Amino acid sequence: MVELTISHWLYGFFTLMIIATMVFRKGVVLPTLLGTFVIAWVYKGNVVEGFTAIFNANLVAAQELFNIFLIITFMIALLHSLRDLGADQRMIRPIQKWMVNGHVSFFVLVVVTYVISLFFWPTPAVPLICALLVPAAVRSGLPAMTAAVAIAIAGQGMALSSDYIVQVAPSLSAKSAGIDTAIVADKSLILSLITGGVAILLAYLFYRKSIREKGDPMNEQDARKLQSTTAAKNEVRTRHLMAWSKLFSIFVPLALVGVVIYMIYTKLSVGRMSGLEGGDGAAFIGGVAVILLLLSTVAFGRQHALDYISNHITDGFVFAFKAMGPVIPIAGFFFLGSAEFSGSILGVEDNPPGFLFDLVQSTQEFLPQNALLVGMSILVIGIITGLDGSGFSGLPLTGALAASLQTGSIDSGTLAAIGQMGAIWTGGGTIVAWSSLIAIAGFCGVSVMDLVRKNFIPVILGLIVSTIVAVYFL
Repeated sequence: MVELTISHWLYGFFTLMIIATMVFRKGVVLPTLLGTFVIAWVYKGNVVEGFTAIFNANLVAAQELFNIFLIITFMIALLHSLRDLGADQRMIRPIQKWMVNGHVSFFVLVVVTYVISLFFWPTPAVPLICALLVPAAVRSGLPAMTAAVAIAIAGQGMALSSDYIVQVAPSLSAKSAGIDTAIVADKSLILSLITGGVAILLAYLFYRKSIREKGDPMNEQDARKLQSTTAAKNEVRTRHLMAWSKLFSIFVPLALVGVVIYMIYTKLSVGRMSGLEGGDGAAFIGGVAVILLLLSTVAFGRQHALDYISNHITDGFVFAFKAMGPVIPIAGFFFLGSAEFSGSILGVEDNPPGFLFDLVQSTQEFLPQNALLVGMSILVIGIITGLDGSGFSGLPLTGALAASLQTGSIDSGTLAAIGQMGAIWTGGGTIVAWSSLIAIAGFCGVSVMDLVRKNFIPVILGLIVSTIVAVYFL
């Protein structure tokens, strides 16, 4: 039996407080910082140690997660440099020709949004997609609301929940669960595709009757409204920039696809250590992004390249810290609950405490040993943590719980991936109106609350199906 101390009970109390705060859609940074201070103070019996632990917890979390900030920074900086050249628009403008009718346009939006969001994240990719592809889709007969559903499910849901290229989400889940990032990344990719496949199919079946014929006069009228609200035109280019724009609109996609093919090849090569799994894979694509950034920046303005690249990297860091900054104190609190990190935070070298693990272990005899029940519980907890509209802030909690709740019939990697699905499909921007879903609704000119209602049933059913598959087949 695990001997629980008052510090354990305090950790449980603050964990429940954090979950309750998420339910009410409030920020959880304050209770995590306060909880870290109080628990360390009580455990060490010294208020000075409490102050020290706050700093150490954030430092440990920052050290563990800084690679995430770097990859976000470089990918966003690359996107900004391509925007300078107009290459970002050139990359997707030819896709408009594929939108021959509303039914085809729905699936074209899904595929294009998914691919772009895997590399550049959906939030910065949404303005580009909505400005260039949605008006063309609407002209072909696809209602703006259905287009918004396709973009949200493919980008904010399916691409972001696996985050297989940038690997921010699986890194957060894996660090908290104390396992390798590649384990969570591979399983979350499978679950995201299952969830997304079910949600996309159901959405199409539910809303296909609203798709109009291509020649309907309403299509052109709606498309003009969208173009006025999503104007992202940058057509004034010198011949010099036009040439570079064309070159990079071809070269960058080929380079990124080449990276993915190489990563897949090394992973599938029998008897060969790829060295590109987990964090190494993210580092590889981040390094490629930096070289592409250098080349595109020099192409845009050789005389001012030094200033341009500094500005792009600065903008990338700003975006990264805005998106992920609050996660550091949250991760610090849940790292405190793991024996792997608590020693560094509390300054304990021998037998560091594992507050969260000990709490869960002490209740194991009272919990039903049913893998499906455990999986569904982690899914619900993930959904609850996503109610804050972030998606990422709950991953340290679901990852830590995954390590504590694993049984002989379901491992921590599968549980962490299930929790990641619940958190990001909810808070990442598919079924809560106070998330980045607002941007999609705004660019598509539809009501965000109506968009939530359209997404809700397909997404929830997709999450349930993927969880069942995870429990019995992963």
